Amino acid sequence: MKKIFNYGILMLIIAVPAFSQTNWVADKAHSTVGFTVSHMVISEVSGKFDDFEVRMTSSPSDFSNAVINVKIKTKSIDTGIKPRDNHLRSADFFNADVDSLITFASTSIEKQNEKKYLIRGNLSMHGVTKPVTLDAVYKGKIGTDQNERIVFKATSTINRTEWGLKWNRAMETGGLLVGEEVELSISMEFVVAKKDS
Repeated sequence: MKKIFNYGILMLIIAVPAFSQTNWVADKAHSTVGFTVSHMVISEVSGKFDDFEVRMTSSPSDFSNAVINVKIKTKSIDTGIKPRDNHLRSADFFNADVDSLITFASTSIEKQNEKKYLIRGNLSMHGVTKPVTLDAVYKGKIGTDQNERIVFKATSTINRTEWGLKWNRAMETGGLLVGEEVELSISMEFVVAKKDS
């Protein structure tokens, strides 16, 4: 009887972490997946993706055990200039009719202090998957229970040519028309996921 009791206590201890996990989804109305790239060497162009889905599972108080999955529709790219957006959707860049999604799946999250995290994972786009690291800052939370909201901001810099986005044009004055390095700026406001979502 004592063995059965001890076994039950052990199972309860093991089960507690699983029950304490929270499922989060991005509130797209208050979240942004943005980027900036140099144009003609000295200027910059910024844009964003309008259609995305971000899900995260974590414990309520420590995000170092979180699992994050991101899906971004390449056709939703928006730089504010329609001809430029159409060019970015073309085979010169994202080839959105074929490679319709950009995905990110976290592999580890390192807590540096109470607010800062390093998020490592695999970024897939244009048929290529490579590891990336995001510098993330936990901005805080508001609300309680099912109405709770949390906010993260993450940044990183990637070289687009490593994912096969190599289109460019040399300028007469020297340099390339489009920069190869892309600065990512991601702001996520998460809400607790509904059970049926």
